[in-house]
Amino acid sequence: IANMGFAEAADVPVALVGDIDRGGVIAQLVGTHALLSAAERARLAGYIVNKFRGDVRLFDGGVTAIAERTDLRCFGVVPWFQAAHLLPAEDSMALTSVALLPRVHGGGESAQRSGGGRRGPIRIAVPLLPHIANFDDLDPLRAEPSVELVFVRAGNPLPGDGALIILPGSKATLADLAALRREGWDIDILAHRRRGGHVLGICGGYQMLGHRIADPDGREGPAGSAAGLGLLDIDTVLGDRKRLGLVSGVDAAGGARVGGYEMHLGVTTGAGLSRPMLRVQDRPEGAVSADAKVAGCYLHGLFASDAFRRAFLARLGAAPSSLAYEAMIDDTLDRLADHFETSLDLDAIFAAARPPRLTKAA
Repeated sequence: IANMGFAEAADVPVALVGDIDRGGVIAQLVGTHALLSAAERARLAGYIVNKFRGDVRLFDGGVTAIAERTDLRCFGVVPWFQAAHLLPAEDSMALTSVALLPRVHGGGESAQRSGGGRRGPIRIAVPLLPHIANFDDLDPLRAEPSVELVFVRAGNPLPGDGALIILPGSKATLADLAALRREGWDIDILAHRRRGGHVLGICGGYQMLGHRIADPDGREGPAGSAAGLGLLDIDTVLGDRKRLGLVSGVDAAGGARVGGYEMHLGVTTGAGLSRPMLRVQDRPEGAVSADAKVAGCYLHGLFASDAFRRAFLARLGAAPSSLAYEAMIDDTLDRLADHFETSLDLDAIFAAARPPRLTKAA
């Protein structure tokens, strides 16, 4: 069960949260209660039912049924919050609800967009790699009215009408590079490149765009190396030093401000670094091809910077946008806080809470 180990280590109480939108929320809560160990069950302070559609009073019978079987207190039934889709997702399970190119049956290619969103004038395609990481890098693009962002499932070609292909971050770069080749996406990317399309790599995706990636010590999986896509004049060796930190800088092409964070293994070298994509902390970062159609960098979260995102999309031919992404996120979080305040018994939750136990290590 998620976070129970942390709760035991810190000696703090636990509230179970059931997702009624998935169905069977009574079974979720009662079943989890039954399967927990006695020590885990003693840690439970109550439960919350989340994502209820309709009048929450309709669940009064459910509250009674759960109480009869668990003797747990209900901290509240939270109504559906439509704007939640604007917030960054917690994990890759959320990719099931974003725009996806579905599996092809009988040939052809189509795109689906969740939530009734309209199609924008430019399409940006992202291959859905098995070990995709930091995919919320792309959330600001998904929020842009001038963009249609699609994640392409295994078994489908990358769309031929896209303005941009993005290779995202990866938790296992060599394994994802091999998966990309198995799907034939390397061929699609090279064809897209020949048609004059743009390609962007972020972190692991940036490494894939070079001539070669080596993991001699097996930092991300079995030790080995592989040829990259050869679209940037760089090479990468994964080592034992992980770079992690917040950084800020400017877009080398136009000077737009950009910020984000670095979190990667590996040292990238090569002549391509003489044409950096960004300048961060007064140093060059990333690489750009001679014709400026292919670029890559290690900076996660760069599209949350409004000025950089607008300048980047303008180079792809996107219509101007007034989206202020960080302000939108802050506003949505404020509205979510108000939503919880009206639907949860916060006094009871605060009464049940207690400070974590501090260890010597802490």
